[in-house]
Amino acid sequence: MLLIETATSICSVALSFGDELVAFKESNVPNSHSAMLNVLIDELLKENGVSYGDIVAVALSIGPGSYTGLRIGSSTAKGLAYALSVPVITIDTLDILAFAAHETHNGCFVIAMIDARRMEVYSKIFDCDMNVVRGCRADVLCGFFYDDNIRLSSRYMVRLAREKFLKKDFADTAYFEPFYLKDFVAVHSKVKGLR
Repeated sequence: MLLIETATSICSVALSFGDELVAFKESNVPNSHSAMLNVLIDELLKENGVSYGDIVAVALSIGPGSYTGLRIGSSTAKGLAYALSVPVITIDTLDILAFAAHETHNGCFVIAMIDARRMEVYSKIFDCDMNVVRGCRADVLCGFFYDDNIRLSSRYMVRLAREKFLKKDFADTAYFEPFYLKDFVAVHSKVKGLR
């Protein structure tokens, strides 16, 4: 299975076989998703001797997150799914982040959150067994403990994607859209010449 995560500044792809992570690649270069995503996928497949025809499904981090990153990830997933005639599996971005935190802080409640800009975070609360205590919403952040060793990455999507694959919980490739949570708000560019 091919796993794609583009909801934040990290652009990440991974390969899994069953419940096992085979390999992953990521780029931390900000705003490089459009230039890097397909390159990372191609390199990942070649380095691991996998052809596009070997992909049985494409799993995608669906959001919330960066509008642009989510659009790039979903466009790539749809294109691959159509070309390869395989299903798309969508996974909530905060579920992936909570899973990553749960691996490090097993037995703890987790508040998964990512920057929503405009002084807010997207957050979702999980109990120590990864059950959702409070669904996703945008919150103003007042205080928190932050473990900066936990990062959003496609490598944490394996188990979540596998569970959905076995249940045949597939997205409608033609009609699924990223989960933005909030409406897009255009701002004036601060870059000289783009105003």
